[in-house]
Formats: sequence, structure tokens, C-alpha cells
Amino acid sequence: MTKLVITAAVTGATHVPSLSPYFPSTPEQIIEDAVGAAEAGAAVVHIHARDPKDGRPSSDIRLFQQLIEEISSRCDAAICVTTGGSTAMSLEERVKPIGILKPELASLNSGSLNFAFHLLAGKLKDPKFDWEVPYLLATEDLVFANTFKNVKIFAKAMYEVGTTPELEVYDVGMINNIKHLIDVGALRAPVYMQFVLGILGGLPATPENLVFMVETARKTLGDGNFVWSCAAAGKAQLPMACVGMSMGGNVRVGLEDNLYIGPGQLAKSSGEQVGAVVRIARELSLEIATPAEARQILGLRGKAGGDLAV
Repeated sequence: MTKLVITAAVTGATHVPSLSPYFPSTPEQIIEDAVGAAEAGAAVVHIHARDPKDGRPSSDIRLFQQLIEEISSRCDAAICVTTGGSTAMSLEERVKPIGILKPELASLNSGSLNFAFHLLAGKLKDPKFDWEVPYLLATEDLVFANTFKNVKIFAKAMYEVGTTPELEVYDVGMINNIKHLIDVGALRAPVYMQFVLGILGGLPATPENLVFMVETARKTLGDGNFVWSCAAAGKAQLPMACVGMSMGGNVRVGLEDNLYIGPGQLAKSSGEQVGAVVRIARELSLEIATPAEARQILGLRGKAGGDLAV
């Protein structure tokens, strides 16, 4: 078994600032949360940008540049830049950071789905910003579109600048999508897949479903043709991390996926969740990958080679 790669997804585009006083929504907060997660044991940090004025998801390249430069200057963690952006962004907005910033790793959603989180609106009693409730409610009538053509565009942009795609897999049919894209040359094996469970519109977060995903990947892609990690939304985060680790996979935690560290207890940082995974991993006699080891396991090029000129 190789060492465990822990990813911290620190802000995302699902939660809104009013859901937790600890949620990072300014560049400074996102940077601190990412660095803290790396210090706690995360070898990879996954970042989205947010508008410093009101915390809404942003595609501003200068915000991404600030995040990458400052996180890189303070820790050695590999940085994974989103191309998911938010479900309201255009394809052009979502792909823009890749060609300009040339990250080591970038998320690549491997299929379309009803990506709904409108139920979170019911948890907002006194929203800080007027955009939050409409933003959440709009997802009840929204399809997060990731067509074969679009995925090819993202993958081409990544390979051209030496970025490794992290394939986000929300349902089992997306594994077949990945096989097709490998067959036509749009993706290169071995691929890196992040199984994201528990999204309303995707596969529920259960041990049986994770086993099904991994076994389907083995049968469809073949052993040796993929590396995988597991992420789960909400309260399933740590239980599914335990299952994933026990199965020999890597794990993702962080405030993007779950605002809590225990029942009714808000997590104060993504690093707090990373720390919990590290403790569990040690009880399972698993070794935690350093950023350098994670780069080798995931086939990343390393920090050198990026061009942050805007």
C-alpha cells in the first residue's frame, strides 16, 4: 500500500459565509485555512476563489493568483485549482485559470448532474449577504453541465500546460465517461479520480456505493490505470474517509464538503478535519504522504514550470 494522500478542500462554491463563522470566504481566510490544513498533514489543498467584499464564488484570476502565490510561499502542499468554479459560471470562466496560472493539479468534472444544495437555504436564519439565499435556492433548478465536448476542452487546456487533471466522479456512470475519453485520446491513463459521494443529484455516501465505484473502476479501466481518492459531503465525511482509507484509497476533507467536526459541532478550520484523519490513519497504521510523495503518487510535475503572469 502506498502512503495516504490527504487533500483539504478549503472553501468550494457550495457553502455560503452565513452557514458558519469559521467558513473561509476572503482571500486571507482561504490562505490561512489552506496553510493550516497543510501544517496538519494535507499534501494537497484544493482552492476556489471568493469575492473579498461579500464571499460569493469568483473567477477573478487575480484572486486565484494571490491564493496560489501566498499559499506556495508558506507551505509545500500541491495546489489543486478548481475548474468547477460554481454551477453558475460559464465554461470560459471555469477554464480560464488553467491556461494563465498553470497549476500542478486541477479538478475536472467528469459528467453532468443535478448538483443541488438548495436545502441549505433553510439553515440561514439571518443571512449576512443578500446573494446567499437566492444563490442556494437556484440550484434546485440547475444542471451542472459537463458534456463530453466540454470535458475535452478542459483536459486539452490542462495537458497543454502540464497540469494533472483530478477527475471528479459523482456517480458510477462517469467512470464509463472516463473510459470513453481515454479511448478517444482526450484523457491519458493512469488517471486520478476523486469519488465525490453524498451530493444531492449524485450517488449517496455509503460504504456499499464506494466499494461499487472502486470495483467498477477496476473492471472498466483496469488495475494500474487509475489512482483514487474519496470525498463525502456533510456528516458522511469522516465515516467515508475511514472506509476509503481501509480500502487503500486516498481521502479528501475540508470545509468545502462539510462544516462540522462532530454532531452539532462546527469545525473551526479544514486543518481540524485533516487532524482527525491523521489520527485515524495512524490508528490504522497508515503512513501520511508528504507533498513530495503525493506528487509522485499522483504524477504531478512539481511546483516548477508555472507562470503566474497575468
